[in-house]
Amino acid sequence: MMEELSEKEKTREKFIEAANRKKILAHRCNKCGHLMLETVLFCEKCSASKFEHVELEGSGTVVTYTIQAVAPEGFEDAGSYAWVVFKVDNQQLRGSGFLPGVKTPSDLPIGMKVRVAGYDPKHGLILQK
Repeated sequence: MMEELSEKEKTREKFIEAANRKKILAHRCNKCGHLMLETVLFCEKCSASKFEHVELEGSGTVVTYTIQAVAPEGFEDAGSYAWVVFKVDNQQLRGSGFLPGVKTPSDLPIGMKVRVAGYDPKHGLILQK
């Protein structure tokens, strides 16, 4: 017998499906219309907790990042990578994701365009230049 997924698990599955279509899943507050990342449990504007799912284009510009030149234990398969914070195009939202192959700051200038490439169970949201 299959167990029914919780609301949180359903949202996670929708997030992964959207990422694999190169999109970002967001939440729009049913009460005030404020748009937030899907990980938010209460509206940042009005504290309501009812949302509708909204898919956004999975592209944006780099606002900051951290480069891991030496991958930590468990991430040896990744080699050198960056954890990137990016502003989602045409939105006031910022997202974050894993961008493989970044070794130096010159590989990833602030303002560079990135886009969602998919989802990896180990690394999360995968980005590409």
